Amino acid sequence: MVYDWFYDYTVILTYISFASAVSGIFCASTGHVRWAIFFLAFSGLCDMFDGKIARTKKERTEDEKNFGIQIDSLCDVVCFGVFPIVLCYQLGMRYIGSMILLVFYGLAGVIRLGYFNVMEAKRQNETDEARKYYQGLPITSMAIALPLLFVVSPLLHSPLAFKVLLHLLVAVVGMLFVTNFKLRKPSVRELILLVAVIAAAVLVILFAWQSWWRLIHCV
Repeated sequence: MVYDWFYDYTVILTYISFASAVSGIFCASTGHVRWAIFFLAFSGLCDMFDGKIARTKKERTEDEKNFGIQIDSLCDVVCFGVFPIVLCYQLGMRYIGSMILLVFYGLAGVIRLGYFNVMEAKRQNETDEARKYYQGLPITSMAIALPLLFVVSPLLHSPLAFKVLLHLLVAVVGMLFVTNFKLRKPSVRELILLVAVIAAAVLVILFAWQSWWRLIHCV
């Protein structure tokens, strides 16, 4: 069938990432912030490997390649654009200035993805090799930055300090989305290390948060 590639294995991880993000939005909206952080990190994990899986299928048609680019970016808008905005709002970014900053973050993410779509389609028409560099900070970065900020928050000793850092994080990450610089893609070894760090952070958040908090504040 002409629509078989809609359900091809090359895009399954992208669909799982989207489902994870929507689940996380439900969690954030109902105050289950720890699980929301888990779903954000899990969406990021799926996004790290979806491209590698897609490239395992040789001789993809132009329609399959273009569909992969478009569906990946559309899901990324939800996973790493809308979802972090909802989560940050729940974490305290509820003032007028905060919401303007969140709007900027979302707009910067959309612009970054639109630019990526154009350039990636052009690149894939020229070569089948994997991309070696990111142009600007990838939107997936928030799936790393936000869980790490949440884990180190007990070190801050003040909810106000956490909110200040949260605002700075959103502003800096959003700005880097639309800044023109090259960022080398991580190697497989670096990717595994990154996954291990994020997994450890998420496990602390989910299962050892109270112990971690007490440990920090007893030092």
